[in-house]
Amino acid sequence: MSIDMNTPRPFSILGIQQIAIGGTDKSALSLLWQQLFGLELITQFQSAKENVDEDVLRLGSGVHQVEVDLMQPLDPDKKPQVQNTPLNHIGLWVDDLPKAVDWLTKNGVRFAPGGIRPGATGHDICFIHPKANDAFPISGSGVLIELVQAPEDVIASK
Repeated sequence: MSIDMNTPRPFSILGIQQIAIGGTDKSALSLLWQQLFGLELITQFQSAKENVDEDVLRLGSGVHQVEVDLMQPLDPDKKPQVQNTPLNHIGLWVDDLPKAVDWLTKNGVRFAPGGIRPGATGHDICFIHPKANDAFPISGSGVLIELVQAPEDVIASK
């Protein structure tokens, strides 16, 4: 597969939206990130479909705020196993998520199942798969990458 760099990229990556850290018991993660580092808990999220119990913390403020997600599985024997690997994924703000997914797919990027959907904090999201395959030879090279539709204030700050 060749990358079509003659077609202009119809989107921009605007910055880091989040980092997600997984473990078998998020209380140990919370001790470090919330209690010792002082990050503020902004919401909690659970999803049986995604097998996750998640605390969403805030690092920084304004448009440069970064979300830090502390995740544990609802059932450690089921998939997905959010505790494997401990750095579960990184999230990137994107100015036009549908155009990004379309263009990246056409250029051989493999996306995880599920498509574009609402994320834990209400922004539309999708994931670039950590592993390539024959049909889609470009991946996160071992890292799950979440693309997150940026809100207007983040887009305006670019």
